Amino acid sequence: MTLDEFFRVGTTVTLGSHTFEAEAIKAFARKYDPQVFHVDEDAAKKSVLGGLCASGWHTAATWMKLNLETRMDAEWTGPGPTPEFGPSPGFKNLKWLKPVYAGQTVTFTRTVLSHRPIASRPGWRILTLRSEAFDSTGDKVLEFESAVLVKVE
Repeated sequence: MTLDEFFRVGTTVTLGSHTFEAEAIKAFARKYDPQVFHVDEDAAKKSVLGGLCASGWHTAATWMKLNLETRMDAEWTGPGPTPEFGPSPGFKNLKWLKPVYAGQTVTFTRTVLSHRPIASRPGWRILTLRSEAFDSTGDKVLEFESAVLVKVE
């Protein structure tokens, strides 16, 4: 098995779906993003968004949870030890494209775009991902590019 096959470069993997319930939206928002359209249903109806919706950080955190639950390392059949996933050096181009309203179900995906060695860390590679989420109509509600360090030797 090559690293390209293991990482499934270019293949979009569905991580799972999550329904954003009103009480969970409000609980997350009270703790991390207490804007009125996330915590107060009546105020949210009068806001520019027109209804209670999940914080973008809530949708991004849900992507992360499902991403970690859909691990790659169990699939390794190549020579040598199983690649070890490390921390993320960050993300870029985070976009919340459409509100996620209470009761909506969102499906999350990842696509490995590339991987390359890290010159300053022999045996480690940086894996670049396209991270996305779609509502039940197929409209994209979230996108960002993320990276993760992977030890391959």
